[in-house]
Amino acid sequence: MNNMPTVIVINGFRLYFYSNENNEPIHIHIQKGDGNGKWWIDPGLEEAYAYGFSSKERKQIELIVKENKDLIIERWNEFFG
Repeated sequence: MNNMPTVIVINGFRLYFYSNENNEPIHIHIQKGDGNGKWWIDPGLEEAYAYGFSSKERKQIELIVKENKDLIIERWNEFFG
């Protein structure tokens, strides 16, 4: 799990990084059950993909990402330096 540091868990959604992706723009991976996704954080909030999530879950993820954008950026900068 060390290569996939968890940033936050909210309502069963785990938001995490892959440790080898610091050459990409800031983004977060999302996992819950069999669903997985990726959201770009910077330069703009945008869903990259969302597999196995319902439209309701995708809306929940969007809200979680928006509400935690600053935390995600802060943790990204701490982790990737």
